[in-house]
Amino acid sequence: MKTKVVITGMGVISPIGNNVEEFRDALIAGKSGIGKIAQFDTTGFDVTIAGEVKDFDPGRWIEKKDARKMARFTQFAVAAAAQALEQADLLETIQIENEGGQKKRVKGNAERTGVVLGNGIGGFEIVSESFRKLHDSGPKRMLPLTVPTMISNEAAGNISMVFGTKGPALTQVTACASGADALGQALDLIRSGRCDVVISGGTEACITPFAVGGFQMLKALSTKRCDNPEQASRPFDVDRDGFVLGEAAGVLVLESEEHAKKRGAKILAEFVGYGGTADAYHITSPDPSGEGGGRAIKLALEDAGLKPEDLQYYNAHGTSTEINDVTETKMIKYAFGDHARKLKISSTKSMTGHCVAGGGGIEAIACILAIRDGFFPPTINLDNPDPECDLDYVPNKVQYGEVRAAASGNLGFGGHNGVVVFRKY
Repeated sequence: MKTKVVITGMGVISPIGNNVEEFRDALIAGKSGIGKIAQFDTTGFDVTIAGEVKDFDPGRWIEKKDARKMARFTQFAVAAAAQALEQADLLETIQIENEGGQKKRVKGNAERTGVVLGNGIGGFEIVSESFRKLHDSGPKRMLPLTVPTMISNEAAGNISMVFGTKGPALTQVTACASGADALGQALDLIRSGRCDVVISGGTEACITPFAVGGFQMLKALSTKRCDNPEQASRPFDVDRDGFVLGEAAGVLVLESEEHAKKRGAKILAEFVGYGGTADAYHITSPDPSGEGGGRAIKLALEDAGLKPEDLQYYNAHGTSTEINDVTETKMIKYAFGDHARKLKISSTKSMTGHCVAGGGGIEAIACILAIRDGFFPPTINLDNPDPECDLDYVPNKVQYGEVRAAASGNLGFGGHNGVVVFRKY
């Protein structure tokens, strides 16, 4: 019999809110977080818009001397982890004798508390700045912490260091599926008995000239609505012209049910299933048959012990590209059969943009909020549905109803597919 795994904490840094309740209110309001890029001068770029995190002050969650040693994606992850651990009532303030002062540390057995974070790209702003200094002035002018701040594993490593966790601290890198796959790996750590608690989710911050330029050269980004950025991300709409890059972190606290009940934790939802597959098809495009992603959904439902008709809501990858949206529609039909037409489906990327690994974290949280508060987030800007995308994508306005079970799916460059399933506890 599988160990039951529950969610006891959540944290969000996103283009539509820097905590869970702000994020939830924005989802219900159908609020777009996409605007003109403020992080760099976009002169010469065809793409001038993104889903940027706004009003982010890492000092609210991280000591300033520590924050200065972190890339932006790591700051997001640590801030979201702090929120999640606080909600889970898993932080205590202790005296650090050899450093002086006080710090917040995870409660309980640190050796049985793990971290699994998804990240797709790492510290791109660090790479860009250090390469510029190398090119302009030579290696002795490079940033001293170039390597330890740019590499993907530093988000998980810093969560471990900041909060004193001593179990596994792992990084999942499967492009845009990284957040969902990290959660699946965290689920297995608890089910296997290796951990009692795992801090997991995804983080990304790659709105830089290098990343935007690279995605622009792939012809993947929206360019038609740079003067109307809030309308640019339009999944499943026939007038879409590419995705909008975003940045975010979504972090959840997973616990075994036994551990959570023993300490009297408030349980937000049960994490019941994960499915992961590979398309073995193409470096950037999903298999157009939808079989690979559809199989991931089927595996996740099987792992959860649920039938297709047990699910009320599916948070789609929904990137606002033709190949993704049409393929994902086929995936959902393949996995859910007749129930696909009764299922409420939406893409919250219509509001946040495509937050790469961060998307898997915040979209899992959107599912748990839908279960907790009984609503179906809308797909905004869905004005002219693509005839090939003929399911119920909750167009433009939030809908309300009981959500007993919900799933989130993410697809990544390289053919990675990850699906997670949550159920009302």
